[in-house]
Amino acid sequence: MTGVKHLTLAEMEAGLEIIRQSPQNEGLLQLIVRRPKTDEREVLAEAQLDPAEGLIGDSWKARGSSRTPDGSANPEMQLNLMNARVIALLAAEKERWALAGDQLFVDLDLSESNVPPGTRLTLGSAVIEITASPHLGCKKFSNRFGPDAVKFVNSPEGKELHLRGLNAKVVQPGTIRAGDVVKKV
Repeated sequence: MTGVKHLTLAEMEAGLEIIRQSPQNEGLLQLIVRRPKTDEREVLAEAQLDPAEGLIGDSWKARGSSRTPDGSANPEMQLNLMNARVIALLAAEKERWALAGDQLFVDLDLSESNVPPGTRLTLGSAVIEITASPHLGCKKFSNRFGPDAVKFVNSPEGKELHLRGLNAKVVQPGTIRAGDVVKKV
């Protein structure tokens, strides 16, 4: 992916109006990505969500977390959701969306005011719950989308809009498919 042009902060800020137009109550699941191993991505048409395992076949549970005392997987961080309009702006090409490292890309307003922690979303036959654990841009995100992308998503406005995305957990198992409706419960 050499030669990929990263947007400037001004170019990203110019895209905020389109991001703010994301549906508030009902949107679409636009992409499902499984991470079988570190830095590996599989784009899926269909996936299974499970309260104990998260997205079946994803390495979330095996990787563990530095945020738990014993290093085990953090159940509040089973799933990562990102607004599809944000990643479309940052990545430019849909083939690059999976680089963000999130599993679910949704066309839905993920702002703090619209989906605070505890909000439940239905997608397919599954139900997930937004958790309070923050999801912020990191060094890998910067390498993939540019240092201004981290400034953009971690700015005060970026944090309120959850431009980097949200963490969630599965509360009802089920099958999800790209194109499914995502709806606030």
